[in-house]
This record gives sequence, structure tokens and C-alpha cells, in this order.
Amino acid sequence: MTTERKIVARTGGQTHGPITRLMSPGDLGHLLKPFIFLDYVEAEGSGPQFGFHPHSGIATLTFPLTFDIEHTTSEGQVDVVRKGGVEWVMTGSGIWHKARGLHGDQMRAFQTWFAMPPSHELATPSAQFVQADEVPRSGPVTLLLGKYQELVSKITPPFDVSYLWVELKAGESWTYQPSQTHDIAWLFPQTGTVGVSGSDIARELVVFEEGHASIVVEARTDCRFLLGSAAKLPQSLVMGYYSVHSSEQHLILGERRIKEIGASLKS
Repeated sequence: MTTERKIVARTGGQTHGPITRLMSPGDLGHLLKPFIFLDYVEAEGSGPQFGFHPHSGIATLTFPLTFDIEHTTSEGQVDVVRKGGVEWVMTGSGIWHKARGLHGDQMRAFQTWFAMPPSHELATPSAQFVQADEVPRSGPVTLLLGKYQELVSKITPPFDVSYLWVELKAGESWTYQPSQTHDIAWLFPQTGTVGVSGSDIARELVVFEEGHASIVVEARTDCRFLLGSAAKLPQSLVMGYYSVHSSEQHLILGERRIKEIGASLKS
């Protein structure tokens, strides 16, 4: 007999203009670390442009669904990730970066922040770009980060995670069995309605009870959704304005470094 994995939290997020914030370090991020922040961007035309801004202590993953992104770092690295690809930035000890949308009439994208274990939160910053044809896929599943069954992402994160993009047709059913090392899991339908754990979910982020039980998703309509699971990170989340670290000491070091970089950019 299969026991439904209970939903313990759900939210439609907070929408400001084209951005819906579904998770942040001050709310669900405490339950779902390493996942600590999730924005969904939905705009017409080129959408918002993100000028130079700093981060430290985290990694960011950007998944553009309908457009290309040009990304520039304060270290002079300029790259383009095509729609359906993945942009991964390890901000480490501190970095500034900016991004702008290219070649799209609509902007649909997700940006996720990840807390870093203390061993990596002050590491040398780096940026990696995986184009759409290099992102692993199997059946309805696209693997954005980590591992899923036989799939392994080209990005090697410093934590145990599976981050999936799943597309189902109406009437289809899909079962996700997380790794036995994963104790947290969540899901967010970008389009359509899914039945999961006794509820019909549309455009809400749902958090499942901690554990290793499977998650059964039934597509009420054609649908596309994010699903994340991971081994929960044990550290605290100490927050600055642009930075998240595991301790006040590390936050001070990260914010000091991004201030130094900011001063050099203005000189």
C-alpha cells in the first residue's frame, strides 16, 4: 500500500510586476535548504534587465524557458546561454554580475538560489553555462542540476540534489522516487494543474513532509513543473542584502569583498 506524502506548506508567492517570488531565505528557504530562493519571471517583450549587482555565499541557477540570456561578470567573463539551457554562478567569496534577455518576445524564466556548505561559501567565484542540447533528458524529465536515475548534470554542485523540469500530457501519471539520502522535496507547476498528495495544484509551490517516500503526480491537464529534492543542509542561514552565509563571520567577509569589487567597478 502506497502512503501519500503529505503537503506541509503551500504558497502562490508574492508578485511584483513581472516577478513572482515563491521562496526566500526568510521563509521557506529555512525548510528547504539548499534551495533558499525561487523567482518566476513572466514578462512580455525583453522583460526586466538586471544591471550589475553583487552576491556572496550562494550559487544561482537561471533557467530561461523562452529567450536567450547574455551574462556578464565583474571578472570580465561574458557568455550567452540559449533558451532551455542553464546558467550556474557560484558566487563564493563575492562577485558582481548582470544579465539581459535576448531574442525573445516573451520572457519566461526561473532563478533559484542555493545555500553553499561552509566549505564552499567563500570559494573562488565561477560561472558555468550549459546549452539546451547539453542538458540531460529522459522521457518527460529534464535534469537541471544533480542526479536523477541514470542522468547526471554537467554542473557538479557541492551538495546532494535533484532538480527537475517535468512535462506531462493530460491524463499521464509520473512517480518520483527520491534518493534515500534526500529528506526534503517541493514542487511548482508553471503551467497546468497537477494532482498530488490528495490536492489539485496550479501555480502554487508545495512543500512535502520530510522523508524519503515517493511522490505521485497526475496531470489533470497538460502541465510543466519544477520539482526539487535534496539532502537538507544543516547550517543556519545568515542573511545580508545580497548575500547568504552560514555564519556572521563569513557574511562579514563576503560583504567586505563585494564592497571592494563594487569600488573597483566605479573607479
